[in-house]
Amino acid sequence: CRRSIEARGVFRVALSGGSTPRRIHSLLCLRPLRDEIGWDRVELFWGDERSVPPDDPESNYRMARETLLDEIGIDEARVHRMPAEREDLVAAARDYQDEIARSFGARGEGRPPRFDLILLGMGEDGHTASLFPGTDALAERKRWVVANEVPQLETSRMTLTYPLINAARDVVFVVTGDAKAEMLARVIEGPGEIESLPCRGVQPEEGGLRYLVDAAAATRLSGRLSSRPSSGDAQPIGDEPVT
Repeated sequence: CRRSIEARGVFRVALSGGSTPRRIHSLLCLRPLRDEIGWDRVELFWGDERSVPPDDPESNYRMARETLLDEIGIDEARVHRMPAEREDLVAAARDYQDEIARSFGARGEGRPPRFDLILLGMGEDGHTASLFPGTDALAERKRWVVANEVPQLETSRMTLTYPLINAARDVVFVVTGDAKAEMLARVIEGPGEIESLPCRGVQPEEGGLRYLVDAAAATRLSGRLSSRPSSGDAQPIGDEPVT
């Protein structure tokens, strides 16, 4: 965040949904760390959102609001939530892409802008953001944001796509718990195609890729990285080191 503000005057980050980021948010709210971040220069976006109102318990925005935004008192103009509760989710995704473009001072089409940081989680089924196995959004190569039908959950969600994610300066997966251990090992070390392991489609073109994992999630890692174009470092969070 400090490097981005120093270089460009702003820090643009896309937050992850789900339950894993709660701990990160709580740490960011603690002093002195919260005072070391120039929140008046931060622009907050989201990687995906469920098709629910912003006050719904399942809303990624609500989770961030309760665990981070209300605590730090960030200017609402700098908070860009995904309006995934709209009936026309395709139009909502198009509007969100335009909102991203306006924030960056970029065109709303063509080569995507570069987020300073995109935080991602990893599902037990290998999905990330709302890029689920076997869904249409995995093949998207032009749009930055889409409405993605997820038949296995009988719903549609809004999600960032690979073109925008892979344009980022830094992408960080945060993976915790033993329930994610087998999938983490498959994504980092094993074979597998994007269609069945969407996390493997995250390959920043010019940016960094890292995995922040706890000891429980790392239990299946052998240290043998796969032959992907670029492999992220597995870095520990928590009390025990990852080898």
